[in-house]
Amino acid sequence: MSGSPRPFLGSGIGLRTRHFDEIAERGARVDWFEALSENFMTPGGRPLAVLERVRRDFPIALHGVSLSIGGTDPLDVDYLRRVRALADRFDPAWLSDHLCWTGVDGRNLHDLLPLPWTEEALEHVVGRVVAAQERLGRRLVLENVSTYLAFEHSTLSEGEFLAAVADRADCDILLDVNNAYVSGVNHGFDPRSLIDALPPDRVVQIHLAGHSDLGTHLLDTHDHPVPEPVWELFRHALRRTGPVSSLVEWDGAIPPLARVEEEAARAKEVARAVLASEAEAGAPRQGKSGGRAASAA
Repeated sequence: MSGSPRPFLGSGIGLRTRHFDEIAERGARVDWFEALSENFMTPGGRPLAVLERVRRDFPIALHGVSLSIGGTDPLDVDYLRRVRALADRFDPAWLSDHLCWTGVDGRNLHDLLPLPWTEEALEHVVGRVVAAQERLGRRLVLENVSTYLAFEHSTLSEGEFLAAVADRADCDILLDVNNAYVSGVNHGFDPRSLIDALPPDRVVQIHLAGHSDLGTHLLDTHDHPVPEPVWELFRHALRRTGPVSSLVEWDGAIPPLARVEEEAARAKEVARAVLASEAEAGAPRQGKSGGRAASAA
């Protein structure tokens, strides 16, 4: 696997079709972009042309939704080959996907489905992460997903499970603080406990997004501005991790580019304020000494 240090990218947004024309006309007032891998696995066409233009001007990361690292079907070797080819072409800062399963019997259910947090599932996932990383030639970054049901026979917390996967498979973590908040409210736990269970030096990216309150539960819809409780979780996470690249996801009811840029600018300001406050107080960050703070894939 590649061993180059993880760069700190600053504050970014997702690259969405809705904004292609605006980006082409005036560029963008953000530090970096995250591109959905599946949207660019084509031999040609406008999406690839846009990504090439964006990559000339900005750092990028590739974010997948179809790896199904927790699934029981064999790893999709052709999918991994195409992800690697895309990464070789565009040289992203990292490759990420989700700690979940997405299909069975060769059928993609187009959803990010939860795992039981058990030792058996842990062993299964670790083996698949190691195998995927060998084929990709890069360290993976795995994201916590939002959940709406829990398995009664789980023996670990989600944070403990993700931390153990990162340690045993030598992969990194994409901490989605909105997903942590949604899951915490839905299942009645403090989302800070999920964040606190993660090794800070494995967290290389943080996702921010909005959600919908359906009364009985929260739904991870990415169609609202980032709400205050999620901003507060972002602050909590940064106090543990130190400087970590952040990204705003806005995938439904997508507003003009300028509005999403405003959210990214707020993320940058929040991070600046938190880190300045920590530095002024002289508070040592929990578990982060600088080595893999922006460390290596």
